[in-house]
Amino acid sequence: MQNPTTPVLKDLVLIGGGHSHVAVLRRFAMRPLAGVRLTLICPEAYTPYSGMLPGLIAGHYDFDEAHIDLMRLCRFARARFIRAAVTGLDLENQKAVCAGRPPLPYDLLSINSGSTPDPAGVPGAEGRVIPVKPVSDFLARWEVLKRQVLERPGLRIGIIGGGAGGVEMALSAQFALGALRADRGAGAPSLHLVTSGPEILASHNARVRAAFDRILAARSIDLHTGFEVERVTDTGVEAGGRRLDLDVILWITGAGAPAWIRESGLATDEAGFVAVDRYLRSPSHPNVFAVGDAATMLHAPRPKSGVFAVRQGGPLADNLRHAAQQRPLRAYRPQKAFLGLISTGDKTAIASRGPWFAKGAWVWRAKDWIDRRFMARYNDLPDMQGEKLDSRESLPLPPEAQAALGDLAMRCGGCGAKVGARTLSDALRDLAPLPAPDILLGLDAPDDAALLLPPAGKALVQTVDSFRAMIDDPYLFGRIAANHSLGDIYAMGGEPRWALALATLPAGLAGKTGATLSQMMTGALEVLNEAGCSLVGGHTGEALELSLGFSVTGLIDPDRALRKAGAAPGEVLILTKPLGTGTIFAADMRAKAEARWVEAAIALALQSNREASRILHAHGATAATDVTGFGLAGHLFEMLQASGVHAEIDLEAVPALAGALATLAAGLVSSLQADNRQREETIAGAPSHSDDPRFALLFDPQTAGGLLASLPAAKAAACLQALHESGYADASLIGRAVASPAEPKRIRIV
Repeated sequence: MQNPTTPVLKDLVLIGGGHSHVAVLRRFAMRPLAGVRLTLICPEAYTPYSGMLPGLIAGHYDFDEAHIDLMRLCRFARARFIRAAVTGLDLENQKAVCAGRPPLPYDLLSINSGSTPDPAGVPGAEGRVIPVKPVSDFLARWEVLKRQVLERPGLRIGIIGGGAGGVEMALSAQFALGALRADRGAGAPSLHLVTSGPEILASHNARVRAAFDRILAARSIDLHTGFEVERVTDTGVEAGGRRLDLDVILWITGAGAPAWIRESGLATDEAGFVAVDRYLRSPSHPNVFAVGDAATMLHAPRPKSGVFAVRQGGPLADNLRHAAQQRPLRAYRPQKAFLGLISTGDKTAIASRGPWFAKGAWVWRAKDWIDRRFMARYNDLPDMQGEKLDSRESLPLPPEAQAALGDLAMRCGGCGAKVGARTLSDALRDLAPLPAPDILLGLDAPDDAALLLPPAGKALVQTVDSFRAMIDDPYLFGRIAANHSLGDIYAMGGEPRWALALATLPAGLAGKTGATLSQMMTGALEVLNEAGCSLVGGHTGEALELSLGFSVTGLIDPDRALRKAGAAPGEVLILTKPLGTGTIFAADMRAKAEARWVEAAIALALQSNREASRILHAHGATAATDVTGFGLAGHLFEMLQASGVHAEIDLEAVPALAGALATLAAGLVSSLQADNRQREETIAGAPSHSDDPRFALLFDPQTAGGLLASLPAAKAAACLQALHESGYADASLIGRAVASPAEPKRIRIV
């Protein structure tokens, strides 16, 4: 997280989670540079380590052992993680264009997005072959392929590519599928390794090639040399007058540059990869760097190999730091030869360096040790709890920035703390709030206040919510904050119509502040517009941290409003979303949460309660509330107290987000958890459950949590079915309302 006392002076944006960029993140984590905001843009939250991919396919490693958790690494590095696919560059305005979200501005840019096998020029290949990259797509297809092997004896599988990647894939697939056949008794597939050259592993010495020729033959993998695929058909591949019948084709040859790089305007080589000089910098755009498979070093071309990307990480980090500080860059001198450790599928490997050759299980053990040590640098991260944010290095504050910011410690309060009018207008210029005929004066004709015309016969329902950012992506935070603010309206069965925003941003340069505000409000406005709620005004000001809230006004039929009061004995209690966002986000702040957990928590916080509200109404709900900051126990107690009933709760039926019970068991809880646990006094027998993480889950504060409702027991099954069909997959019946017993405590665990 950016030090709130240090303004953002430069944005360093990393595109792609390749081997070089993970090194950059770790180096900036261990040696921060105050004034530089680091952002990683990547379409996936996990990045595979190429050295362990064959072992993953063979079954020697599981997913987590072979992948780096980018979200956790970014949190450790106090960097923003933006999960998005880059689709282009606006070099003139220095912005990275992303799919499905606003562009991200940069001052310095680095590209380490890799390459992909390039079957594009081969007729019939599109949609017929399975490229090995992106790896996340390939792994999903690999699981499908394993099922096909079980269902179709004698499946013919082709691996196109005779380099180290193709050879390792053929042997790893043969080992994994052989084990699968042994376990399930499936028919053996036939494997075919296809290469356009006269031999495999052309860049390695003759002893290495001969050894692999023998291994392929011993494993009954058919080798087809001199077969340059010219066409892919429904039945296989063709080359000249030769034809090879295949059912499945894995493509691992020909590195291709992403289209957005070729079309970016950056200087490229003939194949479309970013051209870079000896400093790993673009000769056409000196504030852009590129490494790994995405780049070609003009002074020293090298094969597309993860080995070089790993070695480039340190020099890239140094040069990005120097470029930010306007210091001289250091030339990168790549090694001429490298040690190749090529897996044979089973737990043996062959080592190759120049004319040297070695083979055996000990080579595998050495490779395994090297790979695990590399991964430990990025997955076994030190504890961040209580760590100071002060940096030993910082960017000098240029005179123009000093004039704009003054003394940060003496920033004004009151109206002097508002965001400047020019910054505000620039940031909001492209936003398009939903127009509505009942808005007489809104953002389209801004005045001192909005002027609204409610329809006759409707009551107004109003609420307000605001909180500080819990994630570093301002666009997603804006979406979550808006969705959270609508929850109270939906809980009462209302229709949100108008919203006022209250945003606070850390003091900074106008361009940086405006960009953050634009990202945040773009996300918020998308949610409000989808909900049919018009943004009619708001206020922006300075604070130490980013926060956003909304005052939302809705319309409701006063006779149909759902309140907390109304639950009756014998009715069931339904919760529409799982719990756990509080503990997951708390763990994420300490870099202790797995990316898949955080992504699930974000997805949950982005899920609207709109349809759930409609379904609960349609199935006769008698009382409802949304579960947010006070946790399930707190909001349930309020509903029970208002209704004059008690409740029995089945602890095992309370749904939990993936990872939530693990983080609670580890003591990773929200700062509000202790206050919420004061509601233990309302729960009968609480001490007997005090060590159960499911009990702790009852007090976990929720961001944009689900709805809690009571309804007649006879309608519960139909209501749950409708909720599940509408996307609330974890909606659950968690208990029932009961008449007030002699026991004074409102909640009893059963």
